[in-house]
Amino acid sequence: MIEIKPRKQIQAVISVPGSKSYTHRMLIASALSDGLCEIGNVLRSEDTLLTLDALRHFGVKIASEKNSVLVRGTKGLLAPCDAPIYLGNSGTSMRLLTAVAALGKGTYTLTGTERMCERPVRDLLDALNQIGVSARSLNSNGCPPLEVSGGKIKGGHVSLRCNISSQYLSALLLIAPYTQEGLDITVTEGPVSKPYIDMTTAAMERLGVEVKREGYECFRIAGNQVYKAGSYTVEADGSNASYFWAAAAVTGGSVKVKGISNDSHQGDIRLTELFEAMGCRVQQETDGLRVSGRTDADGLPLLSAVEADMADMPDVVPTLAVVAAFAKGTTVIKNVAHLKAKESDRLAAVATELSKMGVEAVCTDSGLIIKGGKPHGAEIDTYNDHRIAMCFAVAGLAVPGVFIRDETCVEKSFPNFWEAFAQLRNEKWEVSNTPAISSDPSCHFKRSEKSLR
Repeated sequence: MIEIKPRKQIQAVISVPGSKSYTHRMLIASALSDGLCEIGNVLRSEDTLLTLDALRHFGVKIASEKNSVLVRGTKGLLAPCDAPIYLGNSGTSMRLLTAVAALGKGTYTLTGTERMCERPVRDLLDALNQIGVSARSLNSNGCPPLEVSGGKIKGGHVSLRCNISSQYLSALLLIAPYTQEGLDITVTEGPVSKPYIDMTTAAMERLGVEVKREGYECFRIAGNQVYKAGSYTVEADGSNASYFWAAAAVTGGSVKVKGISNDSHQGDIRLTELFEAMGCRVQQETDGLRVSGRTDADGLPLLSAVEADMADMPDVVPTLAVVAAFAKGTTVIKNVAHLKAKESDRLAAVATELSKMGVEAVCTDSGLIIKGGKPHGAEIDTYNDHRIAMCFAVAGLAVPGVFIRDETCVEKSFPNFWEAFAQLRNEKWEVSNTPAISSDPSCHFKRSEKSLR
């Protein structure tokens, strides 16, 4: 447990790691590519390392350099694996790699933590079954552990329910080029979190695969395509940037996050629009995006409540909720029922912890209602959820007595978060090194001269 000490009107320029969502997608597409891929600014976190380790189980050769990862593509020819593939509590890894396993040889078992084994994937399994893939929940409850039998996939038409997670659609899109006849996907419900679908198609197109689509309802990807080898860079993570912009909002300070543009496909960038509506100033600068807050004569933040449909940016709901606790009026967050199936039930977790701080917060069936006021300190339970830890750390910058329990859960998505957070206070923080991606000594790469950056 650590204590967060207040500091008013923070002035800072912050760098955050590469996007977790893009890192997963680029690693998988590179693993299926036709040669050597160099990926710069890869996020090295608990979740992405689980994806990397799983790809190794599929026979993919991966090596690490100081600022990049080298992935030798398999052209979609994956090795068999008899041992269970452990994916922790990484929902992205589980869902995307369930589809990838369908391209392999033999039968794969994918499993994870107790919480992971409560998270739904039934709609993805049903979609794979429609195209002849044997994929099932071993406990017959639509959740991991899963068993997937790989082989050649003919392809065809898929009807997909996508009202729980956009990752079901992303999983099918990523493997579609390696089917024999391609995939025609019709989304019958949803999708939620639409920007994550845009991120998937953008990553596919970056690696040379053509995607035809009609909005978010119909997708057509021709078969017998291949991802192209090359050099790529992962852009900075908008979700992780949100905590630093929030720090500016609640302290009346100014924080620029480098390497972020407001025209990014990452939906979480739109949180800055909500901060602007609450009274902050947002500026796009040449090297990053800056948010500046305001305070009154007593040094309290000048923030107004908002009503927000956050279906397309669910990961930053906890961040907005914490800022809303300091705003005048009642903030209403809508259309995020799918947050109940994340690393924790995030709606209940946020409401519970805000209540500890003296803030009226109600969890509804599909969102949150937060009456702003004057929060006080509290010991914050994190529920082993990285986003709960990081967003409530922001509250501690504005009020004394905030303690974050089990703070190491941030390693899931931002291993060096506390080091970066300390920069807001001009402090030093003792942290372990970023998790390294071990090099396979049997894997010797030559540089690729081709660059598609």
